[in-house]
Amino acid sequence: MQEVAAGQGPQPHPQPPQTGEFVTITVNGLPVQIHRGHQTVAEIKAAARVPTTDELAQVVGGSLKPLPDDGAVTLKGDEIFVSYPKDSSSS
Repeated sequence: MQEVAAGQGPQPHPQPPQTGEFVTITVNGLPVQIHRGHQTVAEIKAAARVPTTDELAQVVGGSLKPLPDDGAVTLKGDEIFVSYPKDSSSS
């Protein structure tokens, strides 16, 4: 019998790529419909109603990958993002 560490159950099978002009991504746990393909961070924030002053990060392999405000991502569907307030400790 295979042992699984607590909280690390079997990984779900990868979803097949979404088809069509729009894809669904997840931002802060909520589904967001957005055009497939190259999207800027600003466009993702706008579609998800994330404040422009917040940071946006993509969940990749269980780790957060912070995205620069002037960056972009190629969306295929099922990507996961989280936003959080920018660090204001630089005052």
